[in-house]
Amino acid sequence: MAESYPTFLAGQRLTASLLTSALPQVARKTADTSRASTTTFASDPHLTFSVEANAVYVVDGWIKYFADPTPDIQVKFDAPTGSLGEWHQVAAGSSTTTTTTVGYSVRTDTNDLTVSRNFYGVSDWDLGAVIHATLRVGSTAGTFALQWAQSTSSATATIVYTDSWLRLQRIA
Repeated sequence: MAESYPTFLAGQRLTASLLTSALPQVARKTADTSRASTTTFASDPHLTFSVEANAVYVVDGWIKYFADPTPDIQVKFDAPTGSLGEWHQVAAGSSTTTTTTVGYSVRTDTNDLTVSRNFYGVSDWDLGAVIHATLRVGSTAGTFALQWAQSTSSATATIVYTDSWLRLQRIA
């Protein structure tokens, strides 16, 4: 059975609040964010959402980034205590090069929501990652955020670019 939120009932009064709750939330980066010489995860300042307790969400998005091959970029999600879920990405793998005739290695694994994954970088080349996830919030509401850092500390900045985005749709 398909899940949807909210459930509209015959004779129910439709309010702006009720209709708004049925819409997806979208967070788009309005400025580039650079991080250098750090492997400590931090929430992206633009890609965050408030989520409700005992709710289920689907997530999708696109992250445009630059990461030199030495530091790469590691990505994960921060969610309220007691939250569960899985996420999947299609991102550059370990053999990616700037030569288009060689091609790309693609990483497609899936893992627990708060477990990090490394997206590989290429000198002088911007890359993108497509993300899909399911978030099941426990009894604590709070903030859901994309977190990222360099995989190996480097003075060469890793950047997540303007117009990267995440969309969150409550389904239960």
